[in-house]
Amino acid sequence: MSLKGLFRFPASRLSRRIALWIFFCIVLIETLIFIPSYKNREKELLSQLKDVSAARVALLMEIVKPDAGDDELFQHILKLQNDKVVIGGALYGADGRKIGEFGEMPGLMIGDVKPAGMTFMLSQDGTRYDIACSPVELKRDYRLILRHDSTSINDSLLEYFLRITGLVVIISLVLTVGTWLTLRWIVVNPILNLRQDLVRAGEALSHDQQNPEFYSATVQRNDELGEVIGAFRQMYRQIADAINERKQAEVALQASFEQVESYSRELNDELEKGRHMQINFLPGQLLQLPNWETAAYFKPARQVAGDFYDVFQVSGGGFGFVVADVCDKGVGAALFMALFRSLIRIFSGQTSLNGLPLTCSDARLDEKDDYVNNPSVDPTHVTALKAIHLTNNYIALNHGDLAMFATLFFGILDPDSGTLSYINGGHEPIFVLGPGGGVKERLAPTGPSVGVESNISFKVQQSHLEPGDILLGYTDGVVEANAADGGFFTMERLVATLDAPVSSAAELLDRIAAGLQDHIGEADQFDDVTLLAVRRIP
Repeated sequence: MSLKGLFRFPASRLSRRIALWIFFCIVLIETLIFIPSYKNREKELLSQLKDVSAARVALLMEIVKPDAGDDELFQHILKLQNDKVVIGGALYGADGRKIGEFGEMPGLMIGDVKPAGMTFMLSQDGTRYDIACSPVELKRDYRLILRHDSTSINDSLLEYFLRITGLVVIISLVLTVGTWLTLRWIVVNPILNLRQDLVRAGEALSHDQQNPEFYSATVQRNDELGEVIGAFRQMYRQIADAINERKQAEVALQASFEQVESYSRELNDELEKGRHMQINFLPGQLLQLPNWETAAYFKPARQVAGDFYDVFQVSGGGFGFVVADVCDKGVGAALFMALFRSLIRIFSGQTSLNGLPLTCSDARLDEKDDYVNNPSVDPTHVTALKAIHLTNNYIALNHGDLAMFATLFFGILDPDSGTLSYINGGHEPIFVLGPGGGVKERLAPTGPSVGVESNISFKVQQSHLEPGDILLGYTDGVVEANAADGGFFTMERLVATLDAPVSSAAELLDRIAAGLQDHIGEADQFDDVTLLAVRRIP
């Protein structure tokens, strides 16, 4: 290998990573070995210092008379300070009383000294080493604590550290350079050639080139890299075959896609027709009577919806209005919406259908309800409201297996007196708002959902609208409107929206719709939204 090639070699990212990994592994292994060796060396040097100090103390104790007093003993102890290693100390009596001290005061306290044997303490910075001798070492009932200068030990440890570190770096560099040299010929060059083959393969496939020349076609290796090269040749053949098959499949797929697009357009056209038909089911122009104002808001979540509202005249001069929500959404709910609307209109007009009673007067309401025999309730209202019972029976008996039902509010209003007779079949409470705003009355459910089970009783209740009052009907798509964070609009927020007074029913619905739009924001509408307002003009 030339010198120029040797310097160019580390530019290979793979070899550089492998070599650096090997280098760091060697350094890590040597570090793990060095740490306990360093600790052992430190213990060895401290042990030498301890042995020297213990020997000097023992020699001094041999010189001192056994019956020497405290002052005489301390004067002999002061001779230890002449040593360059001992820089201070303190002598204590048997009762822990300090007899004297000299030089730098030891950090080891008398309370930490063992009753027998020697006690040791190394300072945090490693420059001071305290050794305490018990009566056993002193051969008399005293305790001696000596402070030693261990700076020379730190110097020795630093020298030891640098010597070992240099050796580790040399070994790591030698092994790393050897790895670099080996990887170039055994791994890196074949991989670079294989990379060029991959580039040629991509160009050949993109230009439909047949039988391109590859370096890997001439290489035979019995190792893992040889298996990779063989896998590359097999992969290229498989991809080439797959591309040919894909081209054939694309032709068939394009034809299928065009057919699906045609079906999709036809389906969308049918749904759009269904949407227009459903909109036509709703009142094109709301019934407006003298001294009364009606307004509606309808926004489906899909092309067709299960919500509906209706306003129509009934016999006897009153007019009926409906707010309903068929379970589920989409086409099925829209079909049942049309069925519910038609049944209510037919039955409230005293008509028969499919073997049911010929007139609404034959339908049964809850006989326990005082309104049935109450002369204050307009008989024509009660007759029209019997349409709910007939509709319930028809849906339950003829379509019960589909488990489709609706929650609805059906009210009959006397425009002259403002008297309201109604049935609430499992629907949200309908609000009566006062002229100054705020909820004046809540018309709660008087019976279950319509269509769940046949022969269910629905009670008729009454209310009264004063001049300026507004009757507000809505579906659960209002209170359960979802924001982007998943939070509902909630009943509390709807009620708060109704607190301020309004000058018209349309203004009220515009305010609610604006609040809903602010709450929903950019989120997809989850459920149909329907609002109906009836206002008695003062």
